[in-house]
This record gives sequence, C-alpha cells and structure tokens, in this order.
Amino acid sequence: MAELIELKEEKEKVILVAANTGDEDDTEASVEELSELAKTAGAITVGRVIQNRESVHPGTYLGKGKIEEVKELIWETEATGIICDDELSPAQLKNLEDALDTKVMDRTMVILDIFASRARTREGKIQVELAQLKYRAVRLVGLRASLSRLGGGIGTRGPGEKKLEMDRRLIHERIGQLKAELQDVKRHRDVIRKKREQGGALSVAIVGYTNAGKSTLLNRLTRSDILAEDKLFATLDPTTRALTLPGGEAVLLTDTVGFIRKLPHHLIEAFKSTLEEAKYSDVILHVVDCSNPRMDMQMHVVYETLRELQVTGKEVVTVFNKIDRAGADTACRDVASDYRVRLSAKTGEGMDELLGILEKILRSRRIYFEKVFSYGEAGRIQRVRKNGRLLSEEYKEDGIHVKAYVPVELFGELYQ
Repeated sequence: MAELIELKEEKEKVILVAANTGDEDDTEASVEELSELAKTAGAITVGRVIQNRESVHPGTYLGKGKIEEVKELIWETEATGIICDDELSPAQLKNLEDALDTKVMDRTMVILDIFASRARTREGKIQVELAQLKYRAVRLVGLRASLSRLGGGIGTRGPGEKKLEMDRRLIHERIGQLKAELQDVKRHRDVIRKKREQGGALSVAIVGYTNAGKSTLLNRLTRSDILAEDKLFATLDPTTRALTLPGGEAVLLTDTVGFIRKLPHHLIEAFKSTLEEAKYSDVILHVVDCSNPRMDMQMHVVYETLRELQVTGKEVVTVFNKIDRAGADTACRDVASDYRVRLSAKTGEGMDELLGILEKILRSRRIYFEKVFSYGEAGRIQRVRKNGRLLSEEYKEDGIHVKAYVPVELFGELYQ
C-alpha cells in the first residue's frame, strides 16, 4: 500500500532590511516590529541588515556596498526574499530586484498581506482588495518579476496573481467598482449608526495599537467571544456590542482595527469607513499595552492616526492594560486623556474602576427629568427605561410620576 505523503507549505525565509536616517533605537524597534509582522504573515526571519544613512537612496533604498552585503547574506542563509522596513517606490522595488535577484517586499506589502488573510466580512474584503490594487497599480513591472520567483507567499493573498497581470486600465476599472461597492457598504453603515444615535445610547470606540488587548477588553466587558489572539491585527472587522453598566444603563462598545507605525496610506484611505467608527463615537477608549517597553511610541502613533482621521474633541479614557504581566509600567501617564485607569483585561483586575469612569461620563451627559405622564402615554416611559436612568416611577390618580436622568436628545422629545 502506497504511503501518504504529507505536503507542507514551505515557509518563506526572509532578511529584514532597514535604512536608519535618524534615531538608531527607533529603527531597531521598528525592525523588531517588522519581524513580528513577518512572523504573522507566515515568514521566518533569518537575518537583519541596517544601514546608517543621511537619507534613503532614491534608486535602490540601500547603498551599493550594503546591497552586496545583503546579497551575500541571502546566499549564506538561503533566504527566499527580503523585506524592507519602509514603503518602496516602484523604481526602488525594480532596482533591488535586479541587483539581488530575489523576491523583494516592503513593510506595506506585508501589512496588506496580513489584512488580506484576516478579512472576514464583505466590507473588510472590499477594503483590503482596494488598498492592494492601489498599491500594486504603480508597481506592476517590479511585482511581476517578484511574484514569478515564488508560487505563493507574502504578496499573493487577496486579489491574486491573475489580477496582477491585468493592465493598468483593468486595474483602475476594478478600483472604480470596489469604490462603488464600498459606498454602498458605507451607506448601510451610516444607516445603522443613525439608528444607534436615535436610540440615545452612549457610543464608545475602542482604539489602540495593534495587539494592545482591545478585543480581550471587549470580551471581558460584554462577556462576548470576539477572536482575541496574541497576534498583530487579530481583529480587522469592527464589532459592536452592548454593555450594561452597574446602574442599569446601556452603552455601545465598538472594537476597531489596531493601529501601527508606518500604517500604509492606502489602508487608511480604504478603511476610512471602518475607522470612522471612532470619529462618530461619543467616547474614545484608548487601550495601551503598559507591559510593552515601546508604550510611549505606540501611544504617539495612535494619537497621530486619530488626528489624521480628524477624530478630535472626544472624551478620552486611556486604559493601561496588561498590568498582570511582568515588566508592566507602574507610572502610567497620558496628559492627552481625560481619564486614566490601570487594569488587566485578562484577569479582570481594575475593571470596576473602568465601569465607574464610564458611568461618570454617562451621568455628565444626562439631564435630570421630572414629568407626569398620562396613563395613555405609558409606552413613552419605556424610552426612559431603555435610554436613561429611571430613578422613580409612581402611579397616582393624575398619572404616572417619573423622575429620571435622560440623554439631552431624549429630553426634548419627552416634553413634546
């Protein structure tokens, strides 16, 4: 009887390449993060090369001598490709391909690849394909050569090689189709958002650097089972869940895609409708991994990305997560936020304090309300129960006497 042979997908072996034009520690940290991205995309890092330069070489990213060093390292380690820590121009991609005779990728390609493997919803898939096609449209020549070297791996998920072989006209037609589809999805999202706003519930967007623990926090607060892995970009599609606070009032929590340094512009553009969940929320819950030594840099990246998305004027609660881990920062500071809390979404420590902060914010947005409803208007009191905080409800001869805290929007409606 013939033996069954188990076929395993061969992992890509890559060399990470970076040009340091400023802070050496920052470049080292960025390359370390690139290693995590490569691992998430299914590649093994077999070497690292960093060149100190005044500026990135406009034609080849690295200088001639360093390219020779990389070439030797590829031969020694049997690497199948290199990943550059910045987004390469079409010329840099092609020239490096020619000089090294190997597959050349950049940070943007790896992030797009991870997003393609993570997208689950129709909206997520449309957004990823749109970002990939915009990236690839100006790099067809270099990418054709690169992808012909290997049958699969990083850069081939999503639209696939056949679509890469389309000429620019067809790619731009496809981009137009995807934009139209995305508009339909955006309209649907706007309708859902308006319905939520009419409900009067406080909306809270959970944002943060990738792998800060946003999904774990959402699961802990709402007893949900959102995928929460110790991986970069484990959550791609936004998820909204209701949370009932100790006082009985409900708030809506939305988990969003994680941010990262050098987040590709194509992705920010394509995922605008998803990222806008933060723009239209009442409160920002900024989750920070306080056990990460690069915590301050990660916080800076999140605030910069929020500014780019024009998310301003919101109440911000900074959640310093993962205090259960060794090395967690005990002196957590964030001058840009209104409230700060230290907790562990994994163990539940500090969760009561966070709930207390959310209740405090909610109370500050409520108006004290007293009214006598006729018995024929009893149904309107249900709106108070659902979207406000009912303090008392007395049934008397002249009607139902109600005392409550209600949202500003509901206050006007109830007096009509």
